[in-house]
Amino acid sequence: MSNISYYTVEGLKKLKAELNHLRDIERPKASQAIGEARDKGDLSENAEYDAAKEAQGLLEMKISKMENTVANARLIDESQLDTSKVLVLSTVKLKNQNNGMEMSYKLVAESEADTKTGKISVNSPIGKGLLGKKVGDTAEIVVPSGAIKFEILEITRS
Repeated sequence: MSNISYYTVEGLKKLKAELNHLRDIERPKASQAIGEARDKGDLSENAEYDAAKEAQGLLEMKISKMENTVANARLIDESQLDTSKVLVLSTVKLKNQNNGMEMSYKLVAESEADTKTGKISVNSPIGKGLLGKKVGDTAEIVVPSGAIKFEILEITRS
């Protein structure tokens, strides 16, 4: 069963670059490590060889998963998104009604989330709570520390 994932151009480019790095750099390194361990003698008692083979297996599994993800990736056409409500790729300016603090988040696919740069997943509690809201709406979102009310101040696409 395939899982379709949606990406921005930037996110898909980053994913493909990581996949290419694994195939072009990490895979040859794993093969080289196996070769070096094999040259050290009896394979039945060679823990280094076993570890290198296990690392190679894990790497191949990661490559396979990433290839599947890339094969099922779809680009999001930002020009087709409704700008009147919060959707994936919306940048939302919020006001925390509990403490008056204002903040801004960009809602992205889970694979592109990076809280350091203000990108949160649409699957996160805050992301889910904001989806579909319009300017002026209040979103009550339950987070681990309790319920927070956010007023939607502005919605933009960037």
